[in-house]
Amino acid sequence: MAKVSISLDAELVVEAMVLAGIGSPQDAVEAVVRDYIARGHRTETRTEFKDRNLREVDAKPQEPQG
Repeated sequence: MAKVSISLDAELVVEAMVLAGIGSPQDAVEAVVRDYIARGHRTETRTEFKDRNLREVDAKPQEPQG
């Protein structure tokens, strides 16, 4: 797996370490990024399911009104 080196504000990294309960800056930032990606995937899954249901409702022929 390719590795990327970046510079981050030390206060951000310390905050991530504290919130994640992880003692290593590298591991803490990696955990935060993985969590962010997982949340995005969960949101996509929920949104896709909802959108699909809405499309199915819209696709059904509606009875004439009036």
